[in-house]
Amino acid sequence: MHPSSPAAAVPTPGQLLPAGFGLPPLPYLLALALALAGVALALRRRDPAFGRRHVFALVPWMCVGAAGHVLYALDALPTVLEPLFGTPSAYLTTAALAGATWLAALAAGGDDARALGAVGLVAVVPAVGAAVGVGLAGEPVAAAPRGRPRRRGAPRRRRRHGAGARRRGRRGRRRGRPLAVAAHGVDAVTTAVGVDLLGFGERTPASRLILEFAADLPTAELLGAGWLFVLVKLAVACVVVVAVGPTVREEPRYGYVLLALVTAVGLGPGVHNAILFAVAAV
Repeated sequence: MHPSSPAAAVPTPGQLLPAGFGLPPLPYLLALALALAGVALALRRRDPAFGRRHVFALVPWMCVGAAGHVLYALDALPTVLEPLFGTPSAYLTTAALAGATWLAALAAGGDDARALGAVGLVAVVPAVGAAVGVGLAGEPVAAAPRGRPRRRGAPRRRRRHGAGARRRGRRGRRRGRPLAVAAHGVDAVTTAVGVDLLGFGERTPASRLILEFAADLPTAELLGAGWLFVLVKLAVACVVVVAVGPTVREEPRYGYVLLALVTAVGLGPGVHNAILFAVAAV
């Protein structure tokens, strides 16, 4: 989720959205909306395939967005770029950049999923490096005070080949689902570490309630408050992935898009936490 430092916005009673959640200024919001609409329209006209490999190709981009949000949290972005990497604008900015890159890969021909992932890998190194470097060179990241938490042949051969393709397709779908669950596992574990070991708080109200409940249990002294959050987060991720399963089987393209979204909302915050906490722990 979104553990916070004392400089982060403080949640208020009855709040449903994470503290610090806010749309960017109108000019930035319009620019993001136009960019996303343009990318969506261009992709609709090309009507490209989208499958498991594309979901994996987007993983580096999710990390780019997370690193951008860390730079935002550390006040290390140029003023003109700051509104593009807040919450939730970092998701929109990353989606626009990844979508534009995918369109360029489609126009170039060849393996578009491989090109999309390769560009993402090239981009993620300087992004993460900048976030870590700024964090280490600047003031230490302060933790919130301790306390209550946050592929023809003979007919027979064709049949075998067809069955093999179906098996590979099923395996591909199965491989796509664990990625989404693992992404939320990264988020859950980093949140638990931040709360129990580094003294950070939790900005998301629902997550904060779980952590506070766990902090009141007799196990708190021995296990801390994060263990329950990890279990709940993984259980919810598994339920969501199972719910998306029929769409992946019946409408693979749309199903994989949903899996990519589920993965992004787990991996993005998890990588953000990991970078921020790594800086804080040094």
